Amino acid sequence: MSIQKILLVDDSKTELHHLSDLLSKRGYAVRTAENGEEAMKRLEEEKPDLILMDVVMPGQNGFQLTRAITRDERYADVPVIICTSKNQETDRVWGMRQGARDYVVKPVKADELIAKIKALG
Repeated sequence: MSIQKILLVDDSKTELHHLSDLLSKRGYAVRTAENGEEAMKRLEEEKPDLILMDVVMPGQNGFQLTRAITRDERYADVPVIICTSKNQETDRVWGMRQGARDYVVKPVKADELIAKIKALG
């Protein structure tokens, strides 16, 4: 499966703009959500090929949302890459335990992110 549609979930408008710009310039179709509730609504509207998930958000955090998505049979096949400023090894391990396929630390290095996306596609 080649990755074309990406759902970005982040409560920072700056981060959403930056990552949307970076990804759309490389040919990806990007949709955004600013919290867990909005992310689930976007998932129901159109299933993406990949989800880039922030961790620190109001309401449901990215770890909880990743767990909910990866355990839902409708979306279990959609890979999640956690994209966060939390750079401790324990955070990385916890994120992977929640079902994430990869983990990227902000500030995101464009080449690293694209390589990780291509590795999943």
